[in-house]
Amino acid sequence: EHMLLSKPPVNSNSNAPLLSEALSTYLKRKGEGKDKIFVRASNRNIKYVIELLGDLPIDEYSSKDASKFRDYLLDRGLLISSVKRIFSSIRSIINLSISEEGISCINAFSKTYMPESNNVEIRKPIPIKDIRHIQSLCREYDDDLRWLIALLSDSGMRLGEAVGLLKSDINLDLDIPHINLVPHLWRRLKTRGSQRCIPLIGASLWASKKILDNRNDSIYAFPRYTSKDNCNTNSASAALNKWLKEQLTDNYVIHGFRHGFRDRLRAIECPSEIIDQLGGWSLRSIGQGYGSGYDLDILHK
Repeated sequence: EHMLLSKPPVNSNSNAPLLSEALSTYLKRKGEGKDKIFVRASNRNIKYVIELLGDLPIDEYSSKDASKFRDYLLDRGLLISSVKRIFSSIRSIINLSISEEGISCINAFSKTYMPESNNVEIRKPIPIKDIRHIQSLCREYDDDLRWLIALLSDSGMRLGEAVGLLKSDINLDLDIPHINLVPHLWRRLKTRGSQRCIPLIGASLWASKKILDNRNDSIYAFPRYTSKDNCNTNSASAALNKWLKEQLTDNYVIHGFRHGFRDRLRAIECPSEIIDQLGGWSLRSIGQGYGSGYDLDILHK
């Protein structure tokens, strides 16, 4: 179900669908099995276009319209990275209808110039002294939010990866305690390399024990934010970032633990391939894609 703010369509002699109809086709073809965030983002992005340019047949938008739409988004204060994501979504929606309907037209949103990214927010890595301070506070507070922070602090996981865990993804009874990070219906993974085994040490091991010792009836590691239908990473992010800002003098965010994780591994001269495998970062060379990667005992070391 989606809501669109529509203007009366312009008369067109073509058989091209309206943009709102292209959206319906896209969600019907691509939306199955996707989470609510995918559907909501697709609806929102098309709503932006219709608010500014009207709900036109997809072959009636011009490159000038697309440039006007880009400027509209930038004037709203969006980062250029966000504008590029919105354009990518709109291109995909229109391209699918062009292909499905056999329409002979150019996607007006396909080659819009984007200025250089000079307004990107820099997410600073959290220094080790602050990481240790936060880990100590997590042990004192000893609740589910602090378990989540502690789990992230020594594992390098993305917030969404941790929030969407099942308790059964956490393996503590083996020689090397670890998380088997796999996709779930309520939480996909970002890249192919994101599916991985993550050894548990330090605060992350402590947090994992707390999660499994918590005798609630839920199968989820963090039922406050996760259910069979949804993984509410945004709510978790807001709550954790608010608490971090109260505890630290500098303006760090929860993603800073992941940046700090990479810096800490660099500091001990850990090979970049191991760093990438531990953090689920995309492989940067063809050679890294060969073989099955490092064994868990090497990663643990």
